[in-house]
Amino acid sequence: MFVEKFRVDAPNLAYTSEYIESEYVYKTSQVEVIDHEAVVVPKEQKWNFRTERNVPKLGVMLVGWGGNNGTTVTAGILANREGITWRTKEGVAHPNYYGSVVMASTVCVGTMNGEDVFAPMHSMLPMVHPNDLVLDGWDINGASLAEAMRRAKVLDYDLQRQLDPLMADIKPRKSIYYPDFIAANQEERADNVLEGNDKLKHLEQLRNDIREFKSSNELDKVVVLWTANTERYSEILPGVNDTAENLMEAIKQSHEEVAPSTIFAVASILEGCPYINGSPQNTFVPGCIELAEKYNVFIGGDDFKSGQTKFKSVMADFLVQAGLKPTAIVSYNHLGNNDGKNLSSPMQFRSKEISKSNVVDDVVASNEILYKPGEHPNHVVVIKYVPAVSDSKRAMDEYTSEIFMGGKNTLVVHNTCEDSLLASPLILDLVLLAELSTRIEYKTGAMSAFDTFHPVLSLLSYMLKAPLVPPGTPVVNALYKQRCCIENLLRACLGLAPENNLRLEHRLNPRSAHAACAPSKI
Repeated sequence: MFVEKFRVDAPNLAYTSEYIESEYVYKTSQVEVIDHEAVVVPKEQKWNFRTERNVPKLGVMLVGWGGNNGTTVTAGILANREGITWRTKEGVAHPNYYGSVVMASTVCVGTMNGEDVFAPMHSMLPMVHPNDLVLDGWDINGASLAEAMRRAKVLDYDLQRQLDPLMADIKPRKSIYYPDFIAANQEERADNVLEGNDKLKHLEQLRNDIREFKSSNELDKVVVLWTANTERYSEILPGVNDTAENLMEAIKQSHEEVAPSTIFAVASILEGCPYINGSPQNTFVPGCIELAEKYNVFIGGDDFKSGQTKFKSVMADFLVQAGLKPTAIVSYNHLGNNDGKNLSSPMQFRSKEISKSNVVDDVVASNEILYKPGEHPNHVVVIKYVPAVSDSKRAMDEYTSEIFMGGKNTLVVHNTCEDSLLASPLILDLVLLAELSTRIEYKTGAMSAFDTFHPVLSLLSYMLKAPLVPPGTPVVNALYKQRCCIENLLRACLGLAPENNLRLEHRLNPRSAHAACAPSKI
């Protein structure tokens, strides 16, 4: 059964004109070693959540707005907002938000007459609708978004034709271009850049851009998201980017190891805007994280998880949870868009290789029956640039596992990924969940006042290859766990228990079922 929307009727939940307020019992288990024996101790802690009900007018600024992802997101929102249909060789196509976990997935909210009842995830709490987003952004190339859309070759011709008048007059703002951080083959595109190498001046210009965008469109909030080229890794240098103070001084001195993406992050933080890094470089150097903590502004990253890596985070978890031992995971990709062109440079590829290679680490570490401490499957990632395939990325994976009694099992997977059509819905999810998180507060323990979550917003891990987490906390890469985290947090904000799939009511013995279903005696 499916319902478009619902409300919760429970003594631990209150709907006020301003907030949705819930009381939630958070149940965990703590392991202690007593007399050389591991002892599991159940723990309970009361949490109070409140979610602001007013949905803001939200602006989104994309770094790399004229790229494949930026133009595809813009085109998708316009097509949905205007109800544009288009002809393909298979018939008339209609706009949608497929691929967005927020907009196109459901959650089980209960049962009715023994049947599960599902509702859209976006109906759980008040959320911004993508159709209502106001877009702006920067790009090192000055082409209009209509021209950039045609250059990307992502969307069907008839859709491009209808969108052209809506996008022809939209041009990105001038962006930062430091040639040392991206591949040399991007130089010919860089005709829309801020002049000079004064990084403090560039920072102030970005801050002015954000303020002007927010003011001119009468926005309540702005989220900034990097969907531009992959940069090389920045070197972490004591006295340069290791603290917030040193990072700000390094920007003033225009230090060579301050990357464009980090300057965008700093500008966003100083303007109080959540910042999300959709590429694999280490934008969030220690000083940048400290700055976000100082100003209590959300940051999230790194690297959109849309195709091969998302599948890998499912497959690795499936194999290990099935008691099989992956011994080799070999991944090959080729793609022909500008992302692939930039990644053909070794230093930029290294950033991508790191983000794609760590995705199985937590799954492997969870099972010392299969893996001895320090043991890890052979994991190889190859990416090649093949212009002919354009945005239609090819991904081939081979999973070799050790099975029962020394046997071997090999899975070979071919995945054709429409790269930007998979990444664009993730951009929407990241923006919508980041904004929602600014309206959720909690109180627990001895806290006397409500507070927001840690500025490093690990809730976004489902959409990202290399999840950024608060210092000292574990990284979770398994996709199912990541999605459960999102759903169960939304449930907690409604005072609902986590979805555990225990289904005890369906496991009753017929001889005791009637008594089991009767109200319990107190």
